[in-house]
Amino acid sequence: MFSKRFKQLTPYTPGEQPQNRKYIKLNTNENPFPPSPLIEEYLKTADTDLLKLYPDPGSDKLRKTIGKYYNLPASMVFTGNGSDEVLSFCFYAFFDSNNGPLLFPEHSYSFYPVYCGFYDIPFKRIPLKPDFSISVDSYIKEKNYSGIIFPNPNAPTGTYLQPSEIERLMRNTRKDRVVIIDEAYIDFGGESAVELVNQFDNLLIVQTFSKSRSLAGLRVGFAIGNDKLISALVTVKDSFNSYPLDTLAQNAARIAMEDIDHFEHNKARVIETREFTINELESLNWVILPSLANFIFIKKDNIRGKDIYEKLKEKGLLVRYFGHTGIEDFIRITIGKKEDMIVLINLLKTIGSN
Repeated sequence: MFSKRFKQLTPYTPGEQPQNRKYIKLNTNENPFPPSPLIEEYLKTADTDLLKLYPDPGSDKLRKTIGKYYNLPASMVFTGNGSDEVLSFCFYAFFDSNNGPLLFPEHSYSFYPVYCGFYDIPFKRIPLKPDFSISVDSYIKEKNYSGIIFPNPNAPTGTYLQPSEIERLMRNTRKDRVVIIDEAYIDFGGESAVELVNQFDNLLIVQTFSKSRSLAGLRVGFAIGNDKLISALVTVKDSFNSYPLDTLAQNAARIAMEDIDHFEHNKARVIETREFTINELESLNWVILPSLANFIFIKKDNIRGKDIYEKLKEKGLLVRYFGHTGIEDFIRITIGKKEDMIVLINLLKTIGSN
């Protein structure tokens, strides 16, 4: 009844969303602050008569708005139903099983191996440095591969590569292989590598509206790169679903991109709360990896990560526990509102003192 491909699938496991009680949710990296108030105004007055029509298949206005923000033409922008769909199209378009394994960090976004299984792409996990940062030299040493992908900042570690390091990677790796930088968390303190797409035809940047623009429920993502790469993604999209973004999503995302003041304000609030949390936990002797994301990756010596996760859940606070070898003692904590982080800190005080 089911295909061989289906039987071999191992799906991605999202952060849990239990309904049995009310939790403080610090487990799925959602932004704790609302999106632009201009979006609410738009939705209240939106012409619902337009919903009887198909949306713009090319998301032309949104692509122009994104391009304007980055001082690039719309032809260098691709939009999709969340960055996960954009990434899926990238895997299909650029990574060929006949060209060797896809390279990505040993501890990274857990959707990457899922896509590899879905599209039958072999992969190779590249070890991180002892400090859990990405080793550019380790990728440069590789000669046989179908492509490279990694988040920057990396997830779940939060560690960050400067654009100069990404440029060094691009100058010293194969020009006939696509390199994708997944910048889902770049706005929380890092500098985007978008400017490098004009130097390297094989570089693609993927971003999302889910994190820094507080639109996880809208599902809008985009890619920026050379016209040929964007054209390839359009071909994949039109072979799968010509209308991935609905009219409301296109218009709301465009408003979010244009409301720079709100974006900067929310971003600063997340960064301020992250640094407050880090300072408080470091004073309690928690080990915290450097983070430029809207989450932190922490552990406590002599306490199992699973135990920390379970004790917090018992107290009504959700964090993310991965349990993978090498990071099994860490938990990932989303940066929420300051009052939520104070609850977290007080709970960790009791756990850390046991």
